[in-house]
Amino acid sequence: MRDDKDRIDFLVGEHAQKLSERLQAHRAQLFPPDAKRELRKFTSGEAADLLGVKDGYLRKLDLDGRGPSPEVRNGGRRYYSPADLQSLRVMLESGTNKKGTYLPGRRDEDHLQVITVINFKGGSGKTTTAAHLAQKMALDGYKVLAIDLDPQASLSALHGFQPEFDLLDGGTLYDAIRYDDPVPISDVIQKTYFTNLDIIPGNLDLMEFEHDTPRALLERDSNLFFTRVGDVLASVEKDYDVVVIDCPPQLGYLTMSALSAATAVLVTVHPQMLDVMSMCQFLLMVSNLLGVVSDAGGDMSYDWLRYVVTRYEPGDGPQNQMVGFMRNIFGDNVLNHTMLKSTAISDAGITKQTLYEVEKGQFTRSTYERAMESLNAVNGEIEALVQAAWGRNNGA
Repeated sequence: MRDDKDRIDFLVGEHAQKLSERLQAHRAQLFPPDAKRELRKFTSGEAADLLGVKDGYLRKLDLDGRGPSPEVRNGGRRYYSPADLQSLRVMLESGTNKKGTYLPGRRDEDHLQVITVINFKGGSGKTTTAAHLAQKMALDGYKVLAIDLDPQASLSALHGFQPEFDLLDGGTLYDAIRYDDPVPISDVIQKTYFTNLDIIPGNLDLMEFEHDTPRALLERDSNLFFTRVGDVLASVEKDYDVVVIDCPPQLGYLTMSALSAATAVLVTVHPQMLDVMSMCQFLLMVSNLLGVVSDAGGDMSYDWLRYVVTRYEPGDGPQNQMVGFMRNIFGDNVLNHTMLKSTAISDAGITKQTLYEVEKGQFTRSTYERAMESLNAVNGEIEALVQAAWGRNNGA
């Protein structure tokens, strides 16, 4: 008989415990327990770009005593906090006749935009895409709710949560969509260090929904599984302009419920043959399963569906062929811009941050600017789709 030390469950459990403790120590070193994680301040040039004004105009506002006073550092360089940016947006919006110029969020007649980010295959850049999209929209003045539906909780980790330490008593969307004793979704929404961005973190509890739903189906539970995400979002609809959902890399009940709640779908694709073949199987499964959901009364109509090419290397011939292949098949459903593979994005992830959080000086200028230009172009194209869904003239 094998010794307990040789049993795989003991070995895996020991490895998980050691890894968890090491990750906690790493987080404590980066962000001490008594320190509040804060987003960096933005240079006046970055602030001007985010607001869509000239740097000189921001300087004039400061000299005239209008708006928040920036922090002035060595050399007279001015820095603005995310809260400063929001205050400037409110002030500038009040002084323009063109509504939505500085506060682009939805109006009373606009519906909540729920964007699900999906792919069947891990490594497609799904979480990276979702995180940067949610953060950029928040920086651009939208009120955003990010939802981590992936039990692996990478989106949560990027926003400072380590599930096995921070969510010991629940706190995921599962608590709000469970079949027995659900809590109000407002109970699991947490503020982030990004102005305008809230989050519902994830952990392994989310897998319980996958286990509970077959039982509920057998018991003919009147609360259909595919309506549960949409139903709870309806209770906080007035608080947000956009919801970004990072789905798990599988087509389970969670993903189908998120797709039923969605108004838009973003499919991440790494342009390699095996990834595209995997996506083909994924799309076939989605079509078949959501057809069943639609027949059962689910709403499968979307404002838009787009494929975004991720981890793209322009100098890679086979990747270029795959991108051309996809554009030939999917046409305008492929975003015009691609998310480039970048050491800047991956290096930022080492410290559990996105490119919007890290200081520009940590990278070579060309590497940082190339990656940032790529991210902003993709996110700008998605924001245009959101605006178009609301009937705005500046939507693409």
